[in-house]
Amino acid sequence: MNCRGLFVAFLAALFPSLTCAEDWPRWRGPRGDGTWDAPQLPHTWPAEGLKPVWAQPIAPGYSGISVAAGRVYTMDRPWADDGKTSPDRAERVVCFDAATGQRVWEHRYDADYAKIDYPKGPRCTPTIHDGRVYTLCAAGQLCCLDAASGKVHWQHDLVKQSQAQIPMWGLAASPVIEANLVIVHAGLARGGCFSVYDRLTGEEVWRSGDDPAGYCTPIVVDHMGMRLLVGWTPERIVGMQVADGKLLWKVPYKVTYGVSMATPIFQEGIVLVCGYWEGSKAIKLGDKPEKADVVWEDNRFLRGVMDQPLYRDGIGYLLDKQHGTVGFRYATGEKLWTDDNRLHPRDRNPQVSMVWLGNSDRAIALNAQGELILVHLTPAGLIEQSRTTIVGNTWAHPAYAGDCVFARDDEQIVCVRLTSK
Repeated sequence: MNCRGLFVAFLAALFPSLTCAEDWPRWRGPRGDGTWDAPQLPHTWPAEGLKPVWAQPIAPGYSGISVAAGRVYTMDRPWADDGKTSPDRAERVVCFDAATGQRVWEHRYDADYAKIDYPKGPRCTPTIHDGRVYTLCAAGQLCCLDAASGKVHWQHDLVKQSQAQIPMWGLAASPVIEANLVIVHAGLARGGCFSVYDRLTGEEVWRSGDDPAGYCTPIVVDHMGMRLLVGWTPERIVGMQVADGKLLWKVPYKVTYGVSMATPIFQEGIVLVCGYWEGSKAIKLGDKPEKADVVWEDNRFLRGVMDQPLYRDGIGYLLDKQHGTVGFRYATGEKLWTDDNRLHPRDRNPQVSMVWLGNSDRAIALNAQGELILVHLTPAGLIEQSRTTIVGNTWAHPAYAGDCVFARDDEQIVCVRLTSK
């Protein structure tokens, strides 16, 4: 075996999870629904906490993390040379080696934040598919990059080329891959609330919808024998044919300040969206593609903020802006319990990224204080097992791959092993 082969074998022994386990290639994980085929994790974290395998400096941003094929990807807004102020026009995509933390490449480009509130940095999570990285800048740059090298395959300035209207807090919906298409929610002019591109060439395939852009990553679901794009805009919830953008149904839902944020879920034939100001709407899809009816609403206990709800065996789990984590019956919206703000202390903008661990009732969560928490989520209530701090304050979604969590704040990105291997 040559020196390179010995080194690869050494890494495989030291980091077995990074060579053979499920990756985290997109927003909300491999299936986009907050589920992760996890290894067997301990019931409690060590008394001394979890120590990073590696840590690397990073610039500020809200962008989540993706992991695929031994590489880690995120986005940030680099500091100026004085380390205190951010430049007026800069954003970048950064790639790290998953095993060592060594920075592999970066792609930097102009990004005008002049009209963006909370201008700390990018919002979207990179989407990794078939050796390419798809990213959307807060200010409108849509990029397709080579995952290994960072080389630009294609890139569009959606403001200059398509007159995208950037919302108050910047574009935040991550690109979604569907077959040979990449779906973008960026509010283009002339009917481009949602736009779809050939993922290989970057050529626009269709655009649809006159609503402005919100902050919510759309989902694609199977219904009535077709692939259906479900999107939540500041004006309504919509269902469109992925093939051509044909609008099949729409449900009015005008939200305060345009904050359509949390990614919808689709279970039991019901689309659920959860909003900060106007609460939740559950929409039952009918026996015809054009049929969709609101079956329940709640604006008392199910007022989601930024977090996608979880679902299992007829029960939904959601972080409410006032009551904390709430368990509810998915079919009716009936509240079963609240955790009285245990996962996250009561706050104006609570943030907890919850992820299922395999097919069990266990979940892992990272809150805005940088605490990584093991819990059981059941119809009877939330049972906390253990928590430990792994990063500073953060709204960025972590990634899970193998037996590691990859998390970030505004100063560093870390790889932390979750098992004792």
